[in-house]
Amino acid sequence: MSHSSEERYDPLNGDTPQTADRARDVARSFLSVLAPSGGDEADAVLLVVTELISNAVRHAGGVTGFGLRAGPGTVTVTVHDASRRPPRPQLTDPREPGGFGWLLVQELALDVQVSVGPTGKAVSAVLPLFC
Repeated sequence: MSHSSEERYDPLNGDTPQTADRARDVARSFLSVLAPSGGDEADAVLLVVTELISNAVRHAGGVTGFGLRAGPGTVTVTVHDASRRPPRPQLTDPREPGGFGWLLVQELALDVQVSVGPTGKAVSAVLPLFC
């Protein structure tokens, strides 16, 4: 099943999800149209949504924008925040929880881009989604 790059979710008027739970709900609704049977690829999209939103909240002062875009065989997750600092891996003890989100995003995504602007940054991850 092919999807055009015009299928997208872009919140308007302050409707940007501020928590990973809310962003996952939005992504589940979006994915229910693209991949109604779910699967590992849809789960990977939800995991990346969780990690990018959580990182924006924990390390970058909160979420200022959130978008999902479907392309042929892909979904792009974009999270905007107010920090101009690019994400970086955390050096943590592997026996301790946390600190693996950024590496996980990079592992799951086909491509990850960070765009820094005058008021913050956008992190976009392109993931496969073959339906």
